[in-house]
Amino acid sequence: MGDITQGPPPLVRIHSECLTGDVFHSLRCDCRAQLELALETISREGRGVVVYEHQEGRGIGLLNKLRAYELQDRGLDTVEANEQLGFAADLRGYRMPVEILQFLGLKSVRFMSNNPQKLEALEKAGITVAERVPAVVDAVDSTEGYLRTKREKMGHLI
Repeated sequence: MGDITQGPPPLVRIHSECLTGDVFHSLRCDCRAQLELALETISREGRGVVVYEHQEGRGIGLLNKLRAYELQDRGLDTVEANEQLGFAADLRGYRMPVEILQFLGLKSVRFMSNNPQKLEALEKAGITVAERVPAVVDAVDSTEGYLRTKREKMGHLI
Protein backbone atom coordinates (compact mmCIF):
# COMPACT_ATOMS: atom_id res chain seq x y z
CA MET A 1 0.00 0.00 0.00
CA GLY A 2 1.25 3.46 -0.82
CA ASP A 3 4.71 4.54 -1.90
CA ILE A 4 7.06 2.23 -0.02
CA THR A 5 10.22 3.47 -1.76
CA GLN A 6 10.15 7.05 -0.44
CA GLY A 7 10.40 8.25 3.13
CA PRO A 8 11.20 6.28 6.23
CA PRO A 9 11.36 2.47 6.16
CA PRO A 10 7.88 1.05 5.55
CA LEU A 11 6.09 -1.33 7.87
CA VAL A 12 6.41 -4.92 6.62
CA ARG A 13 4.73 -8.11 7.78
CA ILE A 14 5.63 -11.57 6.51
CA HIS A 15 2.49 -13.47 7.40
CA SER A 16 2.54 -17.24 7.38
CA GLU A 17 -0.52 -18.81 5.81
CA CYS A 18 -3.03 -20.16 8.32
CA LEU A 19 -6.16 -21.39 6.58
CA THR A 20 -7.77 -22.44 9.85
CA GLY A 21 -7.16 -19.08 11.51
CA ASP A 22 -7.14 -16.59 8.64
CA VAL A 23 -10.17 -18.01 6.84
CA PHE A 24 -12.11 -20.14 9.31
CA HIS A 25 -11.44 -17.99 12.43
CA SER A 26 -9.92 -20.81 14.47
CA LEU A 27 -9.37 -19.89 18.11
CA ARG A 28 -6.35 -22.23 18.42
CA CYS A 29 -3.93 -19.51 17.29
CA ASP A 30 -3.46 -15.77 17.02
CA CYS A 31 -2.76 -15.79 13.28
CA ARG A 32 -5.88 -13.99 12.05
CA ALA A 33 -5.58 -11.37 14.78
CA GLN A 34 -1.96 -10.72 13.81
CA LEU A 35 -2.89 -10.41 10.13
CA GLU A 36 -5.70 -7.98 10.97
CA LEU A 37 -3.33 -5.97 13.19
CA ALA A 38 -0.82 -5.68 10.33
CA LEU A 39 -3.46 -4.69 7.77
CA GLU A 40 -5.03 -2.12 10.11
CA THR A 41 -1.66 -0.61 11.04
CA ILE A 42 -0.52 -0.38 7.42
CA SER A 43 -3.86 1.13 6.45
CA ARG A 44 -3.58 3.75 9.21
CA GLU A 45 -0.04 4.62 8.11
CA GLY A 46 -1.05 4.68 4.44
CA ARG A 47 1.92 2.57 3.33
CA GLY A 48 3.45 -0.81 3.93
CA VAL A 49 3.69 -4.40 2.74
CA VAL A 50 2.17 -7.71 3.75
CA VAL A 51 3.83 -10.74 2.18
CA TYR A 52 1.48 -13.69 2.60
CA GLU A 53 3.79 -16.68 2.72
CA HIS A 54 2.41 -19.98 1.47
CA GLN A 55 3.75 -22.32 4.21
CA GLU A 56 0.73 -23.68 6.09
CA GLY A 57 1.23 -25.18 9.52
CA ARG A 58 4.78 -23.94 9.99
CA GLY A 59 5.66 -25.65 6.74
CA ILE A 60 4.11 -29.08 7.37
CA GLY A 61 1.04 -28.50 5.18
CA LEU A 62 -2.66 -28.42 5.93
CA LEU A 63 -3.26 -32.17 6.28
CA ASN A 64 -0.39 -32.60 8.73
CA LYS A 65 -1.49 -29.48 10.58
CA LEU A 66 -4.91 -31.08 11.09
CA ARG A 67 -3.16 -34.25 12.32
CA ALA A 68 -1.19 -32.07 14.74
CA TYR A 69 -4.49 -30.57 15.95
CA GLU A 70 -5.66 -34.08 16.85
CA LEU A 71 -2.53 -34.60 18.92
CA GLN A 72 -3.02 -31.22 20.57
CA ASP A 73 -6.54 -32.30 21.51
CA ARG A 74 -4.87 -35.18 23.36
CA GLY A 75 -2.68 -32.81 25.38
CA LEU A 76 0.44 -32.16 23.33
CA ASP A 77 1.49 -28.60 22.59
CA THR A 78 2.09 -27.37 19.04
CA VAL A 79 5.82 -28.18 19.10
CA GLU A 80 5.33 -31.63 20.60
CA ALA A 81 2.59 -32.42 18.07
CA ASN A 82 4.80 -31.53 15.10
CA GLU A 83 7.65 -33.57 16.54
CA GLN A 84 5.34 -36.54 17.21
CA LEU A 85 4.46 -36.46 13.51
CA GLY A 86 8.17 -36.59 12.63
CA PHE A 87 8.64 -32.91 11.81
CA ALA A 88 10.74 -30.16 13.33
CA ALA A 89 8.83 -27.56 15.32
CA ASP A 90 9.10 -25.15 12.37
CA LEU A 91 10.05 -26.11 8.80
CA ARG A 92 9.46 -22.73 7.19
CA GLY A 93 12.06 -20.94 5.13
CA TYR A 94 11.91 -17.26 4.28
CA ARG A 95 13.80 -17.06 0.99
CA MET A 96 10.78 -16.19 -1.16
CA PRO A 97 9.38 -13.46 1.12
CA VAL A 98 12.88 -11.94 1.34
CA GLU A 99 13.23 -12.04 -2.45
CA ILE A 100 9.86 -10.31 -2.80
CA LEU A 101 11.01 -7.50 -0.51
CA GLN A 102 14.28 -7.23 -2.45
CA PHE A 103 12.34 -7.12 -5.74
CA LEU A 104 10.31 -4.25 -4.30
CA GLY A 105 13.59 -2.45 -3.66
CA LEU A 106 13.37 -2.47 0.12
CA LYS A 107 16.69 -2.17 1.90
CA SER A 108 15.36 -1.14 5.31
CA VAL A 109 12.03 -1.96 6.95
CA ARG A 110 10.07 -1.66 10.13
CA PHE A 111 9.28 -5.31 10.67
CA MET A 112 6.09 -6.47 12.38
CA SER A 113 6.81 -9.88 13.85
CA ASN A 114 7.41 -11.76 17.07
CA ASN A 115 9.43 -14.46 15.30
CA PRO A 116 13.21 -14.02 15.60
CA GLN A 117 13.79 -16.46 12.69
CA LYS A 118 11.97 -14.15 10.30
CA LEU A 119 13.94 -11.15 11.54
CA GLU A 120 17.20 -13.07 11.15
CA ALA A 121 16.28 -14.08 7.59
CA LEU A 122 15.80 -10.43 6.61
CA GLU A 123 19.07 -9.33 8.15
CA LYS A 124 21.04 -12.22 6.60
CA ALA A 125 19.69 -11.15 3.21
CA GLY A 126 20.95 -7.60 3.73
CA ILE A 127 17.61 -6.00 4.59
CA THR A 128 18.06 -3.75 7.60
CA VAL A 129 15.43 -4.06 10.30
CA ALA A 130 15.24 -0.43 11.44
CA GLU A 131 12.63 -1.35 14.04
CA ARG A 132 10.91 -4.53 15.17
CA VAL A 133 7.25 -3.77 15.70
CA PRO A 134 5.68 -6.35 18.02
CA ALA A 135 2.66 -8.21 16.63
CA VAL A 136 1.03 -8.65 20.00
CA VAL A 137 -2.70 -9.25 20.09
CA ASP A 138 -4.98 -9.98 23.00
CA ALA A 139 -4.83 -13.58 24.17
CA VAL A 140 -8.02 -15.50 24.70
CA ASP A 141 -8.39 -18.59 26.88
CA SER A 142 -7.96 -20.89 23.89
CA THR A 143 -4.64 -19.30 22.79
CA GLU A 144 -2.83 -18.88 26.12
CA GLY A 145 -1.06 -22.26 25.98
CA TYR A 146 -0.24 -21.79 22.30
CA LEU A 147 1.34 -18.39 22.94
CA ARG A 148 3.26 -19.70 25.94
CA THR A 149 4.70 -22.50 23.78
CA LYS A 150 5.70 -20.01 21.07
CA ARG A 151 7.49 -17.90 23.66
CA GLU A 152 9.09 -20.67 25.73
CA LYS A 153 9.92 -23.27 23.10
CA MET A 154 10.32 -21.25 19.91
CA GLY A 155 11.83 -18.05 21.27
CA HIS A 156 9.08 -15.75 20.03
CA LEU A 157 9.30 -12.22 21.40
CA ILE A 158 5.92 -12.05 23.08
